[in-house]
Amino acid sequence: MTRLMMTTALTLGLTATAAQAEVTLSLWTESATAPEGVFAREFSEMDNGITIDVREIRFDDLVADTLRAFATRTNPDLIAIDNPDHAAFSARGAFLDITDKVAASDVIDADAIFEGPRSSLSWDGRMFGLPRASNTIALYYNKDLMAAAGLDPDSPPTTWDEFLEAARAMTDPANDVYGVAFSARASEEGTFQFLPWAQMAGGSFEDINAEGVAEALELWKTLLDEGLASPDTLTRGQWDSTGTFNGGNAAMAISGPWELGRMAADAEFDWGVTLLPVKEEGGPRASALGDFNLAIFANTEHPEEAFVFLEYYQSQVDRVWPEFTRLPSVAGVELAPTGDARIDAAAEVFAEQLESARNRGPHPEWPRISRAIQTAFQSVLTGEAEPQAALDTARAEIDGILN
Repeated sequence: MTRLMMTTALTLGLTATAAQAEVTLSLWTESATAPEGVFAREFSEMDNGITIDVREIRFDDLVADTLRAFATRTNPDLIAIDNPDHAAFSARGAFLDITDKVAASDVIDADAIFEGPRSSLSWDGRMFGLPRASNTIALYYNKDLMAAAGLDPDSPPTTWDEFLEAARAMTDPANDVYGVAFSARASEEGTFQFLPWAQMAGGSFEDINAEGVAEALELWKTLLDEGLASPDTLTRGQWDSTGTFNGGNAAMAISGPWELGRMAADAEFDWGVTLLPVKEEGGPRASALGDFNLAIFANTEHPEEAFVFLEYYQSQVDRVWPEFTRLPSVAGVELAPTGDARIDAAAEVFAEQLESARNRGPHPEWPRISRAIQTAFQSVLTGEAEPQAALDTARAEIDGILN
């Protein structure tokens, strides 16, 4: 079924369903310009008797505000929530179980959703939402600075050792250029950036002190101790970190496809994107799985209308890449050319990187697990603890949460 056919079918179905009464749904999101905000406005303009009011909630406040709203039954009908936070709400009965609705849908194919995104919205074998899109992180690099440092701009680093040597070669304090920009902030952004390195070393969130993970922390500490990364790496988020790269003040950056539009518009140098370097040649790849999920609250008075919006969203999923530089979470969706060769080449890298992206959790206590990981890498980077000791402490705390 084509997108036009699906949209028409949804419109006709809703017109019949909503003929008796006008329905207003509420949707919370961290950005009204994200796909769900744009699609909700389009959906509201259709002749279906349903209007969706979109409310922006600051990313840092979204979970806390939503927990309070659910406790007081003032929550919205629909929400876009960061994928590692989804399980906490599903496990508490906050989100509507849509397993049977999806099975009966002519629009949504659960089997087509990639394993990582699908696991983030599943709990006890049931389905509690749909992925908005997916993202991951890879390595941006400044080809001009690589050439100036005597490195081959067509051969970006592929291993940790090559990555470290490239950062050393391109660090230029006299011109305020760091070798690499990334975020080691004590927040979910820091966990998002650190876990792939731990996973490439053989660890996981359940086994954060596995043999080899300390080497990942030692690599991060070397970058800071040698001045290859800015001191504010400890407090800076991903957006500001990549801004350092975008402004020409870092030769490499670890970031995601959400930056491609800004890079194409603002960077005054030749740049490229490559897969995250692996620990050693032939070693396992890993990356973070990010972006948001869409869910319906279990206490909504309009579950049918809310679900049809999810169907409408799914019918538009081929737009999330060319319009929003987000990767679709379902198989069989081609990445449409954007007209910018650099963005199109980068898209292929991010799509390949997504194949090795791993979900955070799922676990209803993920925020506590994440904080234990954040405390570990922050304590090492600030010189308060040795890598293995910090990881052992984190493992003990995580074991207490899991068991």
